[in-house]
Amino acid sequence: MTSSTPRRTVLAAALAAAGTAAVAPAAAAASAAECGSDCAPTVAPGRAAADGAGPGRAPAPGLVDNRFWSSYTDWRCGSAAGTRAVAGRRPGLILAAPAGITDYTDPHTGRTSPWEYASWTSPLHTPAVPATEVIASWNADTPPGTWLQVELSGAYTDATATPWYVLGRWASGDGDIRRTSVDDQTDGKSTVWTDTLAIDDAASGLRLASYRLRLTLYRTPGSGLTPTVWRLGAMASDIPDRFTVPASAPDAARELTVPRYSQNTHIGQYPEYDNGGEAWCSPTSSQMIVEYWGRRPSAEELAWVNPAFADPQVCHAARHTYDHQYEGCGNWPFNAAYAASYPGMNAVVTRLRSLTELETLIKAGIPAITSQSFRKEELTGAGYGTAGHLMTVIGFTADGDVIANDPASPDNAAVRRIYRRREWENIWLRTKRYDANGKVRGGTGGVCYIYWPTEPTPGQHRALRALGLV
Repeated sequence: MTSSTPRRTVLAAALAAAGTAAVAPAAAAASAAECGSDCAPTVAPGRAAADGAGPGRAPAPGLVDNRFWSSYTDWRCGSAAGTRAVAGRRPGLILAAPAGITDYTDPHTGRTSPWEYASWTSPLHTPAVPATEVIASWNADTPPGTWLQVELSGAYTDATATPWYVLGRWASGDGDIRRTSVDDQTDGKSTVWTDTLAIDDAASGLRLASYRLRLTLYRTPGSGLTPTVWRLGAMASDIPDRFTVPASAPDAARELTVPRYSQNTHIGQYPEYDNGGEAWCSPTSSQMIVEYWGRRPSAEELAWVNPAFADPQVCHAARHTYDHQYEGCGNWPFNAAYAASYPGMNAVVTRLRSLTELETLIKAGIPAITSQSFRKEELTGAGYGTAGHLMTVIGFTADGDVIANDPASPDNAAVRRIYRRREWENIWLRTKRYDANGKVRGGTGGVCYIYWPTEPTPGQHRALRALGLV
């Protein structure tokens, strides 16, 4: 298998046992002050949001809605209990005065430790498209002695509410807690599948009409340390079930110069991280784009890697994206958070609606990491089939075919591939497929990671704004 066992292919399977795992209580909102005139307006429950192209909002047509909080004004909205917005070239949210102290027992080490905490709860967001799936992303600095938790609570279109779901417990290092998703979270209407909140029965018509995100910051008691969070948000979507997608017309050719790394050169290395490189398509792809933007781990950060191993930064990426509950490196938001842990980097998980949108990014100089699954015969030239695999799209040929850095290659020199446009857009954008045994499985419906610098060029800013990401 070329990648980690994909958890999204089980979205239509029987639900896990009911019950929501929770960390020690997060702070209640200290003041439920509503957004003032300096904050972006929030759409009232039960009403569709205007489908405009404002900051953090996806433009028409629908299907995908992006909402991210990242400005000083954003951080001053919502409700805070011990957190504070900080201004500057890169505004953020910090733990200013703890709202309390609590114990957390790490399920992967068994260690119980006390932590000071503070929280921030976003304003209510009503996506332009009532959603069947929501995936959160965050960009943060978590120095040793700190970590964070992201949760979501929403309202359904039947006027009932979800519980607070944990969407991730994150630290860039692994010395304090083990970064982790949380299993067995369901209310009988929706379920968290590692990093994706999904409506259990989309055919019923039930949708998530609105949601809030809650961010809880933790630190060692008495230390004065703090995480700094620069970006928090989510992609909500309602992609229709489809085995095929409409064909798109090619645009201009362009190819970006992106480093090429093979995951397969790391087979057998550090098996504690999802059995080694054979399953490292996601962190290998993330590392390619991190280095495309001129960032990479320092020699000191790589000192733990066996010096006999080539491309030690790929091992580093695998270690620092590993989800100890999922037991893999393919947690989508964890990869984005890893990329954004480098100075001056933004990163999100979203969905694109077409290859045309992907071409717009490439023309602006922004590569993207796409998630797809396919049988061997469905992607000419791949030479393998997969239930879930990440690749880095770096360009398009004059005929519109996709140029991809495919980490499932025997060595770095073989990573650059050209795949047929029509085959590619179908395996990436569809939501349903048949596996090798003829059984119906899920597809990702256009999921991708997008990483970019905090100071993009004007052309890059326009391309990102068109997707509702800035």
